[in-house]
Amino acid sequence: MGHDHGHAHAAPDHRGRLAVAFGITAAILVAQAVGAIVTGSLALLVDTAHMLTDAGGLALALSAAHLSLRPPSPQRTWGYRRAEVLAALAQAAVLLAVGVYVLVEAVLRLADPPEIPATELVVFGVVGLVGNLVAMAVLAGRRDANLNLRAAFLEVANDALGSVGVIVAAIVIATTGWQGADAVAALLIGALILPRALRLLRSAGSVLLESTPPGLDLDEVRAHLLRVEHVRDVHDVHASLIATGLPILSAHVVVDSGCFTDGHAGRILDELQECVATHFDVAVEHSTFQVEPDTHPAHEHPTHP
Repeated sequence: MGHDHGHAHAAPDHRGRLAVAFGITAAILVAQAVGAIVTGSLALLVDTAHMLTDAGGLALALSAAHLSLRPPSPQRTWGYRRAEVLAALAQAAVLLAVGVYVLVEAVLRLADPPEIPATELVVFGVVGLVGNLVAMAVLAGRRDANLNLRAAFLEVANDALGSVGVIVAAIVIATTGWQGADAVAALLIGALILPRALRLLRSAGSVLLESTPPGLDLDEVRAHLLRVEHVRDVHDVHASLIATGLPILSAHVVVDSGCFTDGHAGRILDELQECVATHFDVAVEHSTFQVEPDTHPAHEHPTHP
């Protein structure tokens, strides 16, 4: 059954924040690469590798933010809104690879730690920390806007923690002479990378698998729709996320046959759409309901739940 209604699917523009964060991260990357060569520090080398993946991740995020603003087309009816999810998935995969590498290399270094100049190490650590804190401040206000920005913020936050680890390692080396502090700092950086990467991977995978949006209980939705007058049954209910902030829902709704002759069908459709858009914590503004007479379910395909 058709119903004339419009929905806006334009993605918010976060490219400015991402561009600033990318510029800062790229500058820190160059500084830390020089520092890793000068000092020979594993912690700084690992943090530099992390910065390299983060710079690439932010570049991906910036590209995804640009693509998500492109309008829909007959071939891509949702436009490129899901580009943010693909970018987040790619970043999570890279972070996982870096985290595993860090753990393996750090264990090897613990057995035979090289000589690390503490003064140079702390200087480059401070440079990285200051730059990362600035980038975090740029992204912080909108970090929950979508998966893409959340991934970018997590990467910068991980970099800041990595810089703290580098600074602490330098202080320990300077005060105690224990060179193994560098490898321990690298291990801690790896331990910080892996859980966050796994959480991001799970979130992105959930969207790609079209799982029900977190916070939306489909049993509760069905029960509430059944309270609408003249509704006999609700089945074949599906809900998923196209992208962050864009949940969709569809369902077959069985109503009294007389509703198609007395004018009730249109009003029922309005009530159904208003219900899912306003009643639940997750507002579903894009919903599609197939309103059926109570004689129709007998003709449904047997695979419909």
